[in-house]
Amino acid sequence: MTSGAITTLGLMVGLHSGTHSRLAVIGGILTIAIADAFSDALGIHVSEEAEHVHTEREIWASTIATFISKLFLALTFMIPVFLFELSTAILVSVVWGLTMLTLISWKIARKQGNTPWKVITEHVGIAMAVIVITHYVGDWIGATFG
Repeated sequence: MTSGAITTLGLMVGLHSGTHSRLAVIGGILTIAIADAFSDALGIHVSEEAEHVHTEREIWASTIATFISKLFLALTFMIPVFLFELSTAILVSVVWGLTMLTLISWKIARKQGNTPWKVITEHVGIAMAVIVITHYVGDWIGATFG
């Protein structure tokens, strides 16, 4: 669930850095939302089939639930783009994504009996690396091809 949010954030940051275009960011969010949701749903579908444990109905229920939840989560990043100036929307989206990542990481750590701050630090650190790298890649692409 969180990898799609980080993918969406990276895409948004990179597109904003490279184009400063609201249309490009919206198009990117829609594209990654659909592609990521279908991709993860297919992965769940194949994985569930390979286990030879679930009924066809259960497999399809998992597939559809994965698609809908991944699509919905990615599309929430469009809300700030419609409500705020683009630079502000990117910052709001980063805060939204990192907040979700922190909460999910905390829940995972607690469930596995791990120290939450270690898991949160690891996951947020990776997310920040993605955000910083995609920002600079977007700058480079904008300067090279813009």
